Amino acid sequence: MIYVHKIIASPVGRLELVARGEGLAAILWENDDPKRVRLGERAERPDHPVLLETERQLGEYFAGVRTDFTVPLDLAGTEFQKAVWQALLTIPFGETRTYAGIARQIGHPRAYRAMGAANGRNPVSIIVPCHRAIGTDGRLHGFAGGLDAKRYLLALESNRLKAAA
Repeated sequence: MIYVHKIIASPVGRLELVARGEGLAAILWENDDPKRVRLGERAERPDHPVLLETERQLGEYFAGVRTDFTVPLDLAGTEFQKAVWQALLTIPFGETRTYAGIARQIGHPRAYRAMGAANGRNPVSIIVPCHRAIGTDGRLHGFAGGLDAKRYLLALESNRLKAAA
């Protein structure tokens, strides 16, 4: 099946939204490593319903009015990666979890490095909130969009929570 894509502007730079069939398959960063998320041939389809809905929901997120996403996903990965991505979806808006904590959550307490690698291969950054995963020491570690983007997303969520309180 062919992938369709659309480029959008965002506060964290240009994002390439990619869909396959009826689901979102990837959100790629402006300077993304092409080996991070391997996709097949892509055709430009800015009017694809999944891409339009993703753009709308991301716009609401960046505007501070959306805290969760309902876009249908089409994630390709290993069973371990999918377990990590599912665990990331359980991290509440504005909160963080450690790599080790997520590894424990999925039943692989010693696999925190593998969890970090799976986190780095998350094809739909922001929607599957890999930016909410941090080191045990509280420091920010690698992020496909860069650490500045990760800081921005965490601050956006933190500020939204403070404003709502």
